[in-house]
Amino acid sequence: MAQTTPNHTQNVSGWAAHDSSGKMTPYVFKRRENGVNDVTIKVLYCGMCHTDLHHVRNDWGITMYPCVPGHEITGIITKVGKDVTRFKEGDKVGVGCLAASCLECEFCKNSEENYCDQIQFTYNGIFWDGSITYGGYSKMLVADQRYVVRVPEGLPMDAAAPLLCAGITVYSPMKDSNLLESSENPKKIGIIGLGGLGHVAVKFGKAFGHDVTIISTSPSKETEARQRLGADDFIVSTDPKQMKEKRRSLDYILDTVSAYHSLGPYLELLKVQGTLHIVGAPDKPMGLPSFPLIFGKRTVKGSMTGGMIETQEMMDMCGKHNITCDIEMVTPDKINEALQRLANNDVRYRFVIDIAGEEVSSNLS
Repeated sequence: MAQTTPNHTQNVSGWAAHDSSGKMTPYVFKRRENGVNDVTIKVLYCGMCHTDLHHVRNDWGITMYPCVPGHEITGIITKVGKDVTRFKEGDKVGVGCLAASCLECEFCKNSEENYCDQIQFTYNGIFWDGSITYGGYSKMLVADQRYVVRVPEGLPMDAAAPLLCAGITVYSPMKDSNLLESSENPKKIGIIGLGGLGHVAVKFGKAFGHDVTIISTSPSKETEARQRLGADDFIVSTDPKQMKEKRRSLDYILDTVSAYHSLGPYLELLKVQGTLHIVGAPDKPMGLPSFPLIFGKRTVKGSMTGGMIETQEMMDMCGKHNITCDIEMVTPDKINEALQRLANNDVRYRFVIDIAGEEVSSNLS
């Protein structure tokens, strides 16, 4: 493991955390030269994921400092390797969570690279050459073409950036449960949490023709859920009366919440043989009582992001239905402020850094 190898000769400006305080500062580092299967990307925008916050603060105890976060990246290709066949200079592309995998296991061969035992992520991972990976909080990125997707024409590059993580994270479980394009057999689906993941899930659910219910602890979000996002119903999960009235009303629930919560009350909302699919990642084990499972023949499962073919499919679906994330743009000098607001859940619904915008002061907030 090393920060660089002899092939890392390109100086790149970015923003990094250097210790568990999580404070981001300007950082110049080196990236590898563009290889035969690589594309070089001028980063235009990078979304800010809650995972970034966990990494810069070393909440999971796995951070390798300095840490340059960012795995919701959109930009323009400026150089292609001689063996690159899928892209050309000038293409609008995106890079999500994945940087490398073994390419040989059953999961890689089935385009489920995200479940490869040797998966390495866009940042805080170890690339094939032994170097630490650095993410999209930077001006430029070099990526293997196999982990790059095309951004459809018509999708704005800024609002498309969070789709590379938030979008695929909620698309993949919906596909897994046969919820895509199901207008002939609409289901009643529930979305727990109306945040960065949840608001995209609502858009997918409505685009695919389903009846969508938001399940939230915040009554104040009901108007926005119904009027802005088109939700059909809204349940305040802290209201016992509402939860009881909606018992056995939903076919499927997608749980996007990363804070600790018990699954028991939500399982009771499912019909017999319903499924609760977890994509949020609380740092403590969630309560899972047996009776709601046994007496409802219900299933609880989970998933992470998606493979590369599925990610491209998701982007194309977003292009078809004009689905983007609701974003708040920030300049690089406001990264620390945005991270603190993210920690406080003070964003509707995803921060995106304007990486290629006009130059700003190097003194971050």
